[in-house]
Amino acid sequence: MRKILNPEDVAKLKRMIKGSSRIVLTCHVHPDGDAIGSTLGLWHLLRSLGKEASVVVPDQLPKSLRFLPGAGEIAVYTRHDPYCTRLVEESDLIICCDFNTASRQDHLAPLIQGSTAKKVLIDHHEGPDLTCEVMFSFPKMSSTCELVFRVIAALGWYEEVNKDCATCILCGLITDTQNFTVNCPDPEIYEVLMRLLEKGADKTKIIEECVKACSYDSLRLKSFALSERMEVYPKHRAIITWLSKEDLERFHYEKGDSEGLVNMPLNIRGIVYSIFLREDADQIKISARSRYDFPVSKICSDLFGGGGHLQAAGAEYKGSLKDCLEILKNALDDYDSFLPARLERIDWRND
Repeated sequence: MRKILNPEDVAKLKRMIKGSSRIVLTCHVHPDGDAIGSTLGLWHLLRSLGKEASVVVPDQLPKSLRFLPGAGEIAVYTRHDPYCTRLVEESDLIICCDFNTASRQDHLAPLIQGSTAKKVLIDHHEGPDLTCEVMFSFPKMSSTCELVFRVIAALGWYEEVNKDCATCILCGLITDTQNFTVNCPDPEIYEVLMRLLEKGADKTKIIEECVKACSYDSLRLKSFALSERMEVYPKHRAIITWLSKEDLERFHYEKGDSEGLVNMPLNIRGIVYSIFLREDADQIKISARSRYDFPVSKICSDLFGGGGHLQAAGAEYKGSLKDCLEILKNALDDYDSFLPARLERIDWRND
């Protein structure tokens, strides 16, 4: 693989790890496969090096990720505040994975940012604004987990990667690339995949748990959303899908039940981008995905102050679902100029 990491940063990180006695690994709120995969992957590596390490996350991880080795050892701030606080306060090194700004940690942010421990960032989102002694920020990387693997290799610790570590890292690669179908133009990602498989990572198991498996209520919820809450905008080559609090309650929503829903409308021929709105207790959660390099990150940033990657972005809105939908629908015209010049006919009819 190409050597893309700054050797001085790699050497500094190695000294920091070797000189640390208590290390905390942390990620963003509503953790996904890349967030949990990168933190747990590094946790397994550090444990194999004999380091005392802990994973502290802002809130509970979804069911789809609880199969990962070590998931039961994760400290969840919303459930065990005193314990998480003690771990952070006693740490001398904090490694921040898969987030670029403090606000992405929600209520955990003041504790992490207020810590006097040295901090390291490993992330693939644009515009990092965290203050860290060492920063590995590569927005063009497929996932933070791919970057974590490259960091491990650059540190010279590839031989310390065991099956559990490889499984966690591969989870992030699979989930952030939708099983190697998006956001992976660099052929070197397949060398990373090969190396992780050589270490014993079970790709089939990861896909079954993270991509395919769901509960009965989750399947019913997604089916209802696609049947009753999906709105097609042929002129804009867009689809907006939404779920209200009442909808979520009707199908006994649990964290993670709507995972992947935003991607489903992109299977319709001719559709360029998909936006999904979920009405949570105190905000509207916005997720956006696209094809053909359409900049959904710009929509999320312009309208709601969010962001992310060009074709995978998100935001949060503090108003009502009705207002959020209105803002979005009224702005669709503004982004037609980013649509590809030539597109196939939409495979859809209005009944």
